[in-house]
Amino acid sequence: MAEKKVETKAKTKPKTKKRPRIYLLDELRGFAIICMVFYHAFYTVGIFFDWGWGKMLLDFFAPAEPFFAGLFILISGICSNLSRSNIERGAKLFFIAYILTVVTYFVVGNDSAIRFGILHMLSICMMLYGILSGICKYIPMWIGIIVNAAMFVFTFGVTSGYVGIPFVWTFRLPIEWYQTDFLYPLGFVGSGFSSGDYFALLPWLFLFFAGGYFGRLAAQNKFPKAAYKNHIPFLSFLGKYSLIIYLAHQPVIFGICEAVKYIVK
Repeated sequence: MAEKKVETKAKTKPKTKKRPRIYLLDELRGFAIICMVFYHAFYTVGIFFDWGWGKMLLDFFAPAEPFFAGLFILISGICSNLSRSNIERGAKLFFIAYILTVVTYFVVGNDSAIRFGILHMLSICMMLYGILSGICKYIPMWIGIIVNAAMFVFTFGVTSGYVGIPFVWTFRLPIEWYQTDFLYPLGFVGSGFSSGDYFALLPWLFLFFAGGYFGRLAAQNKFPKAAYKNHIPFLSFLGKYSLIIYLAHQPVIFGICEAVKYIVK
């Protein structure tokens, strides 16, 4: 009796459509990281090397720092909707941030070490966003954006000792909150606190979460078509590798300054 051959079709998993890359976010992040590099260069030249032209440029560009830093934080919040695990991503960044703390402590000393910089703040924001995402999903997008934007404005003066809107209404916070050694991550800094780079959770946490709510459009591929086109490849490249650039730029700046100092000596 002839054996019947039974042909079985291999089961193949349905291919999931790859989410298109939002190059506009890379480009904006690339622009922000360029601004941050130049600002830190002026800080290094003016503060650590005490060169007059560096101090002049630092004073000139200092008012712009919250804007390009805020852009970077907002984009990080948006991109949280594109991450598989914000808790894992935040934990890894937290580890990197505290390696940075240790390195800066030994390189530039206690007074200029980065105790709670933008990476520390972002890492905690990512983990909190991951933890609270189950609750946040029940809040409509525009309500989440408006509430967090309002709270960002309301708490912007926490590090200066108040909440509210300047020239409209402000409330002075208890001075006791600023006399501890452990509330600085929230923005309650005492007179003895110092950090080479400092971004408190208040108010920046709310800007990150506002970006998180707005990022729902990114997760649903509902950004304008122009956002998915690579208009400026150089900026999108910088934005894609912004973390590496952030970690590497200060040693490079120090090295260049030391070389110039040696040459013109």
